[in-house]
This record gives sequence, C-alpha cells and structure tokens, in this order.
Amino acid sequence: MLGSRFPDHTVTIVPADTVLRAGWALTSRDKGEKVKYRYRPQYFVEVWQPEEPSLVTPLSGKGNHSDFATSAEQLASASAHAEAVHIGPWNETPGLLFSTQLPTDGGTMTVHALQAPGSGGWLFPAEVREPNVNAPPFQANVMPDIHLPTEGLVAPEPVRGCHVQAKDYAWFQESLAHTTAAGLMAFTGSGHATARHLTDRQGRKRFTGLEHAASTSVQDVAHTLLGNEYVGTDHVFRLNGPRVEAFSGVDEELFRLLARGDVKEYRALVHASRHVHPRLTFDKDWGGPVSVHADGSVLALRLLPGQGEEPRPGSTR
Repeated sequence: MLGSRFPDHTVTIVPADTVLRAGWALTSRDKGEKVKYRYRPQYFVEVWQPEEPSLVTPLSGKGNHSDFATSAEQLASASAHAEAVHIGPWNETPGLLFSTQLPTDGGTMTVHALQAPGSGGWLFPAEVREPNVNAPPFQANVMPDIHLPTEGLVAPEPVRGCHVQAKDYAWFQESLAHTTAAGLMAFTGSGHATARHLTDRQGRKRFTGLEHAASTSVQDVAHTLLGNEYVGTDHVFRLNGPRVEAFSGVDEELFRLLARGDVKEYRALVHASRHVHPRLTFDKDWGGPVSVHADGSVLALRLLPGQGEEPRPGSTR
C-alpha cells in the first residue's frame, strides 16, 4: 500500500519493541528510566531511500474470528497502541491500524484498515548531525513521555509514551536500519552477524555465544536458488508424516555486507533491485517453492525423499 504511494522508495517493516529498546527502557528487566505505559505499536513501517530522510509510520494490527463490531473495538484499541509513539510534532505522527476478520466457517477474510495521515514521521536531519547507518548501533537513553507544545509560559503535562524529537532523528534512523539488518542476520542463523547490529538492551549478548548446529540455528548452509547464491540455515521437520526441509537465508553478497557492518551499501543495493528481487515460484533444481523478498531474504521448502534418512549435517529437527 505504501509502496504504491511512494514508488521511488523502499518499504521496510520493523518490530517496534526492538527499535524502541535502543532508546527506552520498556520493561522492568531493562536498565534505565522506565516507560510507564504498556501500549506500543507492533511495528514501524519505514519508507526510505538511500541517504535520504525516512518516513516512519507506527502500525498496529489485531485479528478476530467474530464480526465487524469486534473489529471496530479492535481498531479503537489499536489506536491507543499506535499513539504511544510520537515522531516529530505533537499529534502529527501518521498511523496505520488494521483488524482482520477470519471466519471460522471458511468464509471470506476481511481486513479493516484505518489511516491517520499526519504531517509528522519524517526524519529530516536536525542541526545536530545527519544519520550514518554504518556507525555502530548506539544505546541511547531517551527520557520517556510525549511532550506537548508549550502554551504561553506554561508547559503542559507530558503524556506517557515514547517521543522521537528532532534531536534524535539521526539516531532513530540508524536504529531502524540496524534493527532491520539484525532481523535479516537472525533469519540466516548467524548469531555474531546479528549481534553486530544490536545494542545490549536490544539483546546483543544473546547472540554472542558459541554458534553450534546442535543447539540453535547456525548460518552454515549455502544453496543456489533461481540462479542466485544464498547463505543461511535449514531445518528438517515432519508435516503430517512426510519430512520437509526449510531453508532460510539471504543473498550471499548482501549477507557479506551486513556481516561486516556495511549497512549503507546494503541499503543502496536493495533499493536499486527492489523491483527485481521479489519472486515466488517453483525451482525445479531445488525441488520446491522458493520465495524471495525485496530485502534479499529467501525462504525455500521441499519434501525430502525417503522416511528413514537422517537430516543433513547442520540441520535441526
């Protein structure tokens, strides 16, 4: 939807909690002054071009197996989540709200959507500095609460939540880029490459231990899919009896860039190929369906022959 509105941009969806933890203490386990508000959007949608200011929109979505009345209540509830984060001026942050009705009788799925247009959300460079997405991820300590504009000589009481103000735009855009990179590296199973793009509060230490195929997903597999090289990890599991292999990975060239921290070049290549990468088709050489996203990630599935064979080395059940 946003891609059609901004055809010259790339659209990325990023987990909001992970991004926010780079600046705020969200729970009792996090060190720092806590955000004493439990509502937050599930995702941020970043609309971006390389080395240009991003447009960031909070997104909140829910679902039900009921009726429109339930969806209306969910949309009202979702607004409280989306409004918990302000980006830029007070009450000008755009927002996207969704409620999906999935009937239990197999009927038609319906998606209800609301948009708050807003003039905020743009991370225009402030006088402080411009963003550098190749800089290491930085753990900021932004004061909680959303700040309302001053009326005369009296400053209104702040509202609970998280407020990204102009002085934090560069850091916030860097955090979005690094969190996206961390998600991709986690998708490949590479703990150390994931940790490179996270702060301690975002969970960096969880990914810095020993990588071993028997204990967790490990980036130890490479496949040629649809004529391109991908690196990642695979899993073998049973699906109603037959064994299925699932391979999750990232384009080899893009993986090498993110593994060494070159987010700038990664974003430039992904943006340039955003109309070329996305594919969903059957790969005869692989033996199953292959889905490639615009960000260079791939998910491939195939049935494994024979029921008595052991999984390939490096696979996990």
